[in-house]
Amino acid sequence: MQTIKIFDTTLRDGEQSAGVNLNFSEKLAIAKQLERLNVDIMEAGFPAASKGDFSSVQKIAQTIKNCSVTGLARAVISDIDAAWEALKDGAEPRLHTFIATSPIHRQYKLKMSKEEVVETAVQTVKYAAKRFPIIQWSAEDASRTELPFLAQIIEEVIQAGAQVINIPDTVGYGTPLEYGAIFKYLKENVPSIDKVSLSTHCHDDLGMAIANSLAAVENGATQIEGTINGIGERAGNAALEEIAVALHIRKDFYQTSTRLNLQEVSRTSSLVSKLTGMVVPANKAVVGRNAYAHESGIHQDGVLKEKTTYEIISPELVGFQSNSLVLGKHSGRHAFKNRLDELGLNVPDEDIKQLFTAFKDLADRKKEMTDDDLVALVLEEKLSKDDRIYELIQIQIQYGTNQVPTATVTLTGTKKEVIQEAGTGAGSIEALYNTLEKCMDGQIDLFDYRIQSVGAGRDALAQVYVKLKYLDIETSGRGLAQDVLEASAKAYLNAVNRVIYMKENSPELTVS
Repeated sequence: MQTIKIFDTTLRDGEQSAGVNLNFSEKLAIAKQLERLNVDIMEAGFPAASKGDFSSVQKIAQTIKNCSVTGLARAVISDIDAAWEALKDGAEPRLHTFIATSPIHRQYKLKMSKEEVVETAVQTVKYAAKRFPIIQWSAEDASRTELPFLAQIIEEVIQAGAQVINIPDTVGYGTPLEYGAIFKYLKENVPSIDKVSLSTHCHDDLGMAIANSLAAVENGATQIEGTINGIGERAGNAALEEIAVALHIRKDFYQTSTRLNLQEVSRTSSLVSKLTGMVVPANKAVVGRNAYAHESGIHQDGVLKEKTTYEIISPELVGFQSNSLVLGKHSGRHAFKNRLDELGLNVPDEDIKQLFTAFKDLADRKKEMTDDDLVALVLEEKLSKDDRIYELIQIQIQYGTNQVPTATVTLTGTKKEVIQEAGTGAGSIEALYNTLEKCMDGQIDLFDYRIQSVGAGRDALAQVYVKLKYLDIETSGRGLAQDVLEASAKAYLNAVNRVIYMKENSPELTVS
């Protein structure tokens, strides 16, 4: 049975989702979880894009040791140099370089002839081969490229030193039959094709990313690229968790397997969702909360008699477990630390004291403390501390059906000064956000506001996600609290702080 390699690009292509901006701590948390998931290759970012991206890729490459860390580079010498400096300390540094090959990209974007595209690709691969032990080359928009030209340029870059050839369906244009046929054609018409691995990278613009990826496997692909939860540009990428489970459940058909630790799928999906603010749809395959729910009486009867009548995937396979009571207000620090370790959160000893204090405060107010509560608490306390600039001290909201909602806010500002403001609005949230905006320098436009519970019950934690624009930068923020209004204020401030942090740490940052 053939082993398919999993190339995860959540931290690069996934982070390109509109409104998603991860800070370094969040990127590192996702990288460590991807390592636990046991991906083969992790694309940590685009080192030449910004100083912030370079630094993140470099630190992730230095930290992650159980999989290969790669970075993206255009067919540009300076991009390749930046990638090498960022990746050279990794366990297995590899380069992912690309150039567009389709007629529409050659004419309108590159303004290059076929010959010029081939020459650029070959020269940059040869240059990269002097440093990188592994080079992956991608033909951007391959699915709209003339097949004879695609075969020609692939043969040339293989001769130049590429070991992995990626055939991206960059705009999600292909159908499974067409996309699979590209791989079949290349296997038959590229003389050196047996010297390399073929990789598939599909986007979901027409809803066929999973089907196209699997069609590629049927036709010779030995590496699949995608993201957790299928996040990414426009309609997103192929969802890796769906592909991995499909290959596992239907190994009788595909005769392949992956190295992924499927028990980590649920936790990885949840982490990416929380940190990006992109909520997993309830009916999403594999990781949606309704994926293993049975509403129909006929289905319920069948499952009670024999699970496999209507349940082809067991929730335990991908790490879903019941949220039993694990800790409470009487639990000690040692038990708290042990449970965090069991959950794979790996909190440094120097942070335990602060986290344990926050846990005890929460446990005093909640009847039950679940694993979801603990994970949410750690993410809130640990990952947001890096960019706390404005910090909430106190809010007070006055609301009545026959009175104008009024909010009073007390913050610490950018220079640790105390700021107090009051404001009104049509509702409690609008009053709160109007007041918070008064505390800032500049206009803030709110694009999205979402709230969901962590766990269940009347005392469940509220998790709020916002998307807003501040200082001409669009970003997202999240906040966690038992009170919806407090969580809303924290999410708003988290987004504003991210913008300030990005401005301070990425001077070259441009308007989104």
